Amino acid sequence: MDQSLTQLIKQVKQGDKQAFARLVDRYKRQVFYQAYAMLKDREDAEDIAQEAFIKAFFSMNQLESAYAFTAWLSRIVYNLCQDRIKQREKQRRVIREWIHEQRDRISHSGNQIEQKQVQLDLKRALQRLTLEHRTILVLREIQGLSYREISEIIGVPEGTVKSRIHNARLSLRAELEKEGGLK
Repeated sequence: MDQSLTQLIKQVKQGDKQAFARLVDRYKRQVFYQAYAMLKDREDAEDIAQEAFIKAFFSMNQLESAYAFTAWLSRIVYNLCQDRIKQREKQRRVIREWIHEQRDRISHSGNQIEQKQVQLDLKRALQRLTLEHRTILVLREIQGLSYREISEIIGVPEGTVKSRIHNARLSLRAELEKEGGLK
């Protein structure tokens, strides 16, 4: 372990933000590539890299030995990636369940070809929404969470949640209209 890393970590623990910037610069590629290798998505990997450095900054005083820094930082990245993978799976499962529920609801209303087309239109429309819009629709419309609960989950005020839900519904409607699913 080189002396400069030990010194950088000591400075960061003392609150030196420039030292932290140098530490980030030194490890940003390693952190990004580790996240990318696990997630196979550039945007997610960039997000995880930022989150990892933020978490590292606020947890730096928990690091007992500068010699363990690289392993400690890698563990933060690993844990954040695992959380993101679980979040993705949950979103996929909830969307699949919602589509299944819609399919069941539609199955009582008419011919099979029309039903399949509506399902396909809905699935395509959902896939074209931004992750933010898909997520907030799932939380509200599928999981049935209150505005307050959603606010706590995503960390924004209730008014912002209401606005985002409204915008997500408009986006879904617009996507469905493009598919000819709504008239």
